[in-house]
Amino acid sequence: QIQLVESGGGLVQAGSSLRLSCAASGRTFSRLAMAWFRQAPGKEREFVAAISWSGATTYYADSVKGRFFISRDNAKKTVYLQMNSLKPEDTAVYYCAGDVTYSSGSYYYNEYDYWGQGTQVTVSS
Repeated sequence: QIQLVESGGGLVQAGSSLRLSCAASGRTFSRLAMAWFRQAPGKEREFVAAISWSGATTYYADSVKGRFFISRDNAKKTVYLQMNSLKPEDTAVYYCAGDVTYSSGSYYYNEYDYWGQGTQVTVSS
């Protein structure tokens, strides 16, 4: 069983940076593709970024491309989301997710097997 715990959220001004972390428990983290999703009030959960189990493949939603960067440290069982040039529209609860099926993950939240509890990111204008 895998448990995921996010941290690093907070309240920041537009243009600032934040780094989210997602720490995993369990032996098989290095075989999980990992992703970040976010959900704003009244909106559906949306894909942000994903990284393959090896870290060799990453991909992003168009809305964050060039501003957000996903990475992982398998020795520390942690995945990160570096968020730069934050905008008010980035305000949401951010969730990390793990996928045991697809080695590079997926854009679709219903294909992930493990989820963290979420961390709030609020960007003021």
